[in-house]
Amino acid sequence: MQFSATNLLWLLLPLAAASGWLAARLDQKRRPGRTAQGLPSAYFKGLNFLLNEQPDKAIEVFIQMLEVDSNTVETHLALGNLFRRRGEVERAIRIHQNLIARPTLDKNQRSLALLELGQDYLKAGLFDRAENLFLELAEIRLHTEQALRFLVHIFQQEKEWDQAISVSRRLARASGRSQDEVIAQFYCELAEQAFADGNPAAARRLTNEAFGADRNCVRASILLGRLEVAAGKHREALKAWKRIEEQDSVYLGEVASLIAASYQTLNDEAGLYEYFDALLRRHGGVALMLALADVIRNRDGVQAAEEFVTAWLRQQPSVQGLHRLLDLNLVAADASTQTDLNLLQGVIGELLEQQQGYLCQECGFRGKTLHWQCPGCHRWNTVKPVSGQPPQRASEKRHG
Repeated sequence: MQFSATNLLWLLLPLAAASGWLAARLDQKRRPGRTAQGLPSAYFKGLNFLLNEQPDKAIEVFIQMLEVDSNTVETHLALGNLFRRRGEVERAIRIHQNLIARPTLDKNQRSLALLELGQDYLKAGLFDRAENLFLELAEIRLHTEQALRFLVHIFQQEKEWDQAISVSRRLARASGRSQDEVIAQFYCELAEQAFADGNPAAARRLTNEAFGADRNCVRASILLGRLEVAAGKHREALKAWKRIEEQDSVYLGEVASLIAASYQTLNDEAGLYEYFDALLRRHGGVALMLALADVIRNRDGVQAAEEFVTAWLRQQPSVQGLHRLLDLNLVAADASTQTDLNLLQGVIGELLEQQQGYLCQECGFRGKTLHWQCPGCHRWNTVKPVSGQPPQRASEKRHG
C-alpha cells in the first residue's frame, strides 16, 4: 500500500513542526538555513515535495530533519512501526537502520531499534537478517523474551525443528512459562520426517522424546501406533491408540478406523465390538457411533447396523448419522426407492459438508483436514475435530 501526498502531509507535518519547534527552543540564535520563524528551511523543502506529490523525497527530508537524540528516538521508532504496519517495509527498514547508525544512542535505545528492525526484516521475509538481530538481542539479554519468540517463529517457518526446540527451551526459562506442549510437536515433526525418510528407529526415538516433553501428546500416540503397525506389532499399536482416550478423547475418531483394522488383522472381532461399545458408552459422539455401526454391519449385517443407527438417532439426532442411515438403506432399496434416496442423500451430503471438519479453539479457523498447527493463528494443539455440529464463530465459541 502506498501513501498519498495527503496522508503523508497529515502524518509528517506534526512531526516536522515539532522538530522545528524543538530546534527553535534549544537554539534561539539564528543559523544559516533557518527562517525568521526559527523553523529549518528543510521543513519547507519537505513540504514542497509533499505538495508536488513526491512522498519519497519528502520522507528523506523529514527523516534527516529529525535529529536523533533522547527526545526523538521514540518518534523515529513510532514512525518506522507505522510504516511496517501499513506494509511500507522498505521505509520502515530505512528509518530503523538510520536510527541504529547514530552513535548517540544508549544501550536500551539501540536494543529497541534492533528489535524493530528485526521485525521489519521478518515482515519482508528476510529471515536470515531477522534471525541475526534476534540472536544478538537474546545474547545481550535485552528484550530477550520477545526476541526468542520471534526466533521460534522463524525456525518454524524454516522447518528448523532442532533449532526451534533449543530456542523454545530458552524461552521457557526466560518467560517462566512451560513450552513442553509445543516442544513435543516439534519432536513429532522430526519423527514424521524420519518415518517418511524410511528411518523408523529414529522416528521411534523422536516420538519417545515427544512423550518426554508432553506425556499427553495425542499426535505422538497416533504416530507410535503407525510405527507399530509398520513393524507388524498390532497389539502394541492398539495400546498406543487406546492411550488417546486418557490424553484427549475428542481425537478417538481420528484413529477409529486404524483401531478397527488392527483388531481385524488380529482376527478379534469380539474384542473390536466390546472396545467400541465401551467407548461409546463412556464418551458418546457420532464418530464412535459410526465406527461401531461399521463393526455391527460387518458382524451382523446391514439390517442390524440400520437398526442400531436408527436407535441412536432417536436419542441423538445428527446429520452425519442420518447420512449413514441413508447409506445403509440404499443397500437393500429397489430401483425407484434408490432414486429418491439418492436425491435425499445429496441434500444431506451438502449439509454434512458444511458441518463436519476441524475447528481451531483459539481463532475459529475451520478446515477439512486436521492441522496440528492452526493455519490461522499458528498456535499448536488448538484444532479439534467437529462433526454433526453447525459452524460456530470464534466470538460465539469464546463467549458462549
